[in-house]
Amino acid sequence: MKRILKKIAAVVLLSAVFASCATKRTDCVSTVDEIKARGVVLIGTTGDYRPLSYREENGEYWGFDIEIAENIASRLGVKAEFVPTSWVTLSADTCALPKKFDFAIGGITITESRKETMLMSNGYLQNGKTILCRSEDAPRFSSLADIDKSDVRVMVNPGGLNEKFAREHIKNAKIIVFEQNEAIPNQIALSNADVMITEITEAPWYIQNDTRLASPLLAQPFTHGEIGILMQKGQDDLLSLVNGILQQMEQDGTLSRLRQKYGLQ
Repeated sequence: MKRILKKIAAVVLLSAVFASCATKRTDCVSTVDEIKARGVVLIGTTGDYRPLSYREENGEYWGFDIEIAENIASRLGVKAEFVPTSWVTLSADTCALPKKFDFAIGGITITESRKETMLMSNGYLQNGKTILCRSEDAPRFSSLADIDKSDVRVMVNPGGLNEKFAREHIKNAKIIVFEQNEAIPNQIALSNADVMITEITEAPWYIQNDTRLASPLLAQPFTHGEIGILMQKGQDDLLSLVNGILQQMEQDGTLSRLRQKYGLQ
């Protein structure tokens, strides 16, 4: 009877382990082995953040972070497949079970709050909050206080750190939330708003490609941080591999060449 009870207990324990694995596969299966067996690494990206991650109308992706992701895939010996996400759903999509993607990339700032619930790689690009405005208004904005006035309209995309920064620091200016991040610079140029809260990684691309726009505070960002790669907790093997590849890319000059290519020096 005791032997039968022991066998039943063993079966119950084994079933619990398998159930746990089904709920959280990363505890039982190496993420890297899973990716290699699949032959594809799934990469979440918003595709709305020139020049880091942008999705053209034909579905093609390009950008600094897109090339980093493709480098990671190549060095893993697999193909890269991009999965759409958004700033509003980024955290939920990253943490989803079953997984929607293996990691997310595309101008994602490393923050303590993100690291509490997810994993983030080492930083590979400096970042910080700044603004875009119309060229003729550049002399008007020399500080955050100049922006935070009742006659100024500040436009942000929803759900990301740009909106969070605006909500925390803008008390008098009117905040306008516009769904499409990539369309906001043109909204500024068309005078549908006065200022866009953006990043020092994004602003240079627009002022170089649209003479209607300026970034008068580019050299004096409001915040300082780094951009990294985001993934689910439990994928420590993948995190270690990604950090190793980023280090290789820094050492062999790949990151330097990409920064120069996209004007991110």
